[in-house]
Amino acid sequence: MSQKTVVVGMSGGVDSSVAAYLLKRQGYNVIGLFMMNWEEDDKDGACTADGDYADVRRVCAALDIPYYSVNFAEQYQDRVFSYFLSEYKAGRTPNPDVLCNREIKFGPFREYAMSMGADYIATGHYCGIEHKNGKTRLLKAKDNGKDQTYFLNQVREEQLKNVIFPLADLDKSEVRKIALENNLATAGKKDSTGICFIGERNFRKFLQNYLPAQSGEIRTLDNKVVGEHIGLMYYTIGQRKGLDLGGVRGEEGRWFVVKKDIQNNILYVSHGDESPLYSRACEVSNLNWIGYMPQLTINCTAKFRYRQPEQAVKLLLTDGGAKVEFAEPQRAVTEGQYAVFYDETACLGGGVIEKVIY
Repeated sequence: MSQKTVVVGMSGGVDSSVAAYLLKRQGYNVIGLFMMNWEEDDKDGACTADGDYADVRRVCAALDIPYYSVNFAEQYQDRVFSYFLSEYKAGRTPNPDVLCNREIKFGPFREYAMSMGADYIATGHYCGIEHKNGKTRLLKAKDNGKDQTYFLNQVREEQLKNVIFPLADLDKSEVRKIALENNLATAGKKDSTGICFIGERNFRKFLQNYLPAQSGEIRTLDNKVVGEHIGLMYYTIGQRKGLDLGGVRGEEGRWFVVKKDIQNNILYVSHGDESPLYSRACEVSNLNWIGYMPQLTINCTAKFRYRQPEQAVKLLLTDGGAKVEFAEPQRAVTEGQYAVFYDETACLGGGVIEKVIY
């Protein structure tokens, strides 16, 4: 049997580094491929692509595997960033990392890897995969705290064919240990945070480069004006920090965002009382199912944000999507984010939250 070739999406982080190491140890012909999705002109230190690619080179040299880079910045602008801006302009809170997986990593990246002669592609995502009876299922990772199926909920089933996730059965601590034991340059590198292409930078300052901010009133739910916001797009439901309302009331409790009125450019806040944040259902669109044949009524669990524990829900499928009824009221469910559905072992898919029902 000839040796199978796998192209690994190398980010310059410890997870993809260990994924490449494990695949080489398993006998694959491994090739590293670094993606450039964002081109930055200024040199304010925010763009880390050069440093990340240097780490990829170091890791690939240590593993004695070839490596290449590919530029998908144009596709990223067209397929992800334009959507990101339109959602913020509409006052919603998008999650471009979810779209990046479907539109870039398992789209042009996958196609490019296959054109290089790959039998498989692999990434450092914490999740598993199962191919059975003609179906592909996206399995939860062993490390529940790092499980990344949430971010893959919009990847189409056919995009997951010939995909390997080497970290499915490893905890993060085990991944770092493997990197350390094998002298990989990324062993101590901290995890990246923030939006995939923005990285560790001031988000408000970044957004101001693309969307003009319009200031307006901050009001309580009984319509008292308590301050001024700097632009609705900079705030998200449930947000506590950055409201600059600390001195407005003396009693205990914190201010937080409960509603945005786009038409009138008003930000609504509550003080101390979190009850306005809790909803009983939501409506979702753009449903994507992964190895799952949906029924008209589905009892399962769901996440409405990445770090949230799974919540019991009932889905009622409609022509354009689904209504998701919560077994328990949910806090700060946000339009533009994703509702992601699960059974005991797998991510079933997900959809975009279009409307929150209180």
